[in-house]
Amino acid sequence: MGIGGSIIDSKFIEEYLGMRVESVDEVEVIRRMTLGIYDQKEFEKLKAWAQENVREGFDKNPENLQKSREQKDADWEFTMKMYLIIKDLMNGNPNLPEGCEEEMVGHNAIAGGFQGQRQWTDFYPNCDFPEAMLNTSFDHKGAREPYILATENDVLNGLGMLFMKLLTNRAQMFADVRTYWSPEAVKRCTGYDVEGVAKENGGFIHLINSGATALDGTGAAKNENGEGCMKPFWDMTDADVKACLAATDWCRANYQYFRGGGFSSHFKTQAEMPVTMLRANIVDGVGLVLQIAEGYTATLPDKVHDLLDKRTDPTWPTTWFVPRLTGEGAFQDVYSVMANWGANHGVTVYGHVGADLITLCSMLRIPVTMHNVSAGKVYRPHC
Repeated sequence: MGIGGSIIDSKFIEEYLGMRVESVDEVEVIRRMTLGIYDQKEFEKLKAWAQENVREGFDKNPENLQKSREQKDADWEFTMKMYLIIKDLMNGNPNLPEGCEEEMVGHNAIAGGFQGQRQWTDFYPNCDFPEAMLNTSFDHKGAREPYILATENDVLNGLGMLFMKLLTNRAQMFADVRTYWSPEAVKRCTGYDVEGVAKENGGFIHLINSGATALDGTGAAKNENGEGCMKPFWDMTDADVKACLAATDWCRANYQYFRGGGFSSHFKTQAEMPVTMLRANIVDGVGLVLQIAEGYTATLPDKVHDLLDKRTDPTWPTTWFVPRLTGEGAFQDVYSVMANWGANHGVTVYGHVGADLITLCSMLRIPVTMHNVSAGKVYRPHC
């Protein structure tokens, strides 16, 4: 695949960030699945939970290409086993079959990524279910700490996810920075006049990816004021978990992208929330640099959302992001934010945490090449 962020700079990660890099060939997932090196009892629990809580969405593929119910059920079992196996690879698991002592240990991973495209997804079901559920603040056992598993093995976005998780203790939204919609374009295509933060800032950016965004990104969890939000995992209630699941369905994989099948999480962020978008980039001769954009998620009427969503792949989760403008540089307008973004991926977290990120970068000697945090909030520790 052609995403430069998936090229792992092991030397940088090990020498600068002090973390060891371990690469596992994805055939290991197939080996464990084939030989039954996973927790069979846990698989049965996950399967039973999914039958009650995981809602299957629509299949957009032509009827002559659609698979049978039996084939789809087999794909569900495959992706659930992937979820358990990837978690075991990261954490280890003492409940694996006897004789698998090495596999029980795991890699003690603080973050990971899955390459997927295209060799895997041309033949096997995609990794959207494992990625989405690992990145989410709960699973079939209830609320728990979210993992970091980067789509397409975009290690730079994975590092951004890790920074933000450690700062906020919240789940991260991995997405493509896909399309800029101006108020004029929305009006021309839908007849709708944008309102609220989208009107005030002159449009929004479509954040969307192939179903690997944390389900927390639905905004279905509620704070003490009844407002949609994304919570630290220890504050997630049973009602929050049920609301996030109810706001999500799982669409059949689009065979134009994923010939091997699978299912992609599908939802829309249904609350106007303060958020911060981040991108980590590697610049030749400089090293790691960060871009920060504080802003808000925007909501649209269902009909308008559907019309715009269908301009790209409607089987994936969507967030409409409005960066806060300053009138200068990359933040002179919404389009300039997207045009200056360092890659087609970004990571978004609940809350305005740009000032904290700048302080972190100052401590780690990481340049910040783009941000919209007001000068009065910036604190850079120095000797």
